[in-house]
Amino acid sequence: QVQLVESGGGLVQPGGSLRLSCAISGSISSIYAMNWYRQAPGKQREFVAVISNVLSTNYADSVKGRFAISRDNAKNTVYLQMNSLKPEDTAVYYCNAQYGTGGLFESWGQGTQVTVSS
Repeated sequence: QVQLVESGGGLVQPGGSLRLSCAISGSISSIYAMNWYRQAPGKQREFVAVISNVLSTNYADSVKGRFAISRDNAKNTVYLQMNSLKPEDTAVYYCNAQYGTGGLFESWGQGTQVTVSS
């Protein structure tokens, strides 16, 4: 199994930056891909970004050019650098791991709140 703990959320003004971290433990070698999702109040959880085990990345259109996902294997941590933040980026951000053969299994972190407001 894989365990995930997010950190780094907080309150930031529009146009500001935050970096989220996701600490990974457990069966790290079985991880197929790492994702960030977010859920705003009253909305469904939505995909934000993914980084695969070969370090390819993909992003939701709404965050392309502003957010960057990265992975530090030595620290067993995945990051989400968020720049040029907008009020509509306000949400609880969740780290997600797909692991096992072909990413058959999933694990979720507890989430970290990001609030973008003046």
